[in-house]
Amino acid sequence: MNAEKYLRYLQSEIHSAVFATADKNGYPFTCVIDIMLADEGGLYFLTATGKAFYDRLKARGTVSVTGFKGTDTMFSKAVTVRGKAREIGTGLIPRIFEKNPYMAEIYPDVESRTALTVFQIYEGEGEFFDLSQKPIFRESFAFGGAAEQTNGYFVTDACIGCKLCYSVCPQKCIEIDGTPVIIEQEHCLHCGKCLDICPAGAVEKRQDNT
Repeated sequence: MNAEKYLRYLQSEIHSAVFATADKNGYPFTCVIDIMLADEGGLYFLTATGKAFYDRLKARGTVSVTGFKGTDTMFSKAVTVRGKAREIGTGLIPRIFEKNPYMAEIYPDVESRTALTVFQIYEGEGEFFDLSQKPIFRESFAFGGAAEQTNGYFVTDACIGCKLCYSVCPQKCIEIDGTPVIIEQEHCLHCGKCLDICPAGAVEKRQDNT
């Protein structure tokens, strides 16, 4: 697990990410927010206390974040984080403005910065997804005491070794030397073709975050 590495990548290499929150009725909202800092404790970002985004964060205390980097789809990398967010106040604002000097153009003086507060995503799990590699690469991670999620397709002992799953796998990421065959989770697209074709019902879908 490389949680801190991926959190720092999201902050430094991607920086502007899409944040998803929900209102009191459960309706989703998205907005683009800059990730100001990252460390072993999580991700840190700013918002103004007068914004609806602030109200949704305070009411729900959870957020999902996705950042994308790449010149096109086949050279892209993405990091997604889902977790708990809490307001931690203004203590980090000087450090944030020092590390992100462009913020001074938006909030140029001390008085204007009194509208700002810092949030921390302090507990969560996520995934790094890299389409620029062949085969694709994905890795799950967790931080802040959260449990790492188990998602994807797995082959059980009911496997009969027919290898039909390999024949339809777009990434050819199934080890077929033994029985049961083994899906290489770090290269799997989660397309579900192996589940659809298996005559023995040996492939199962596991999804912790449903």
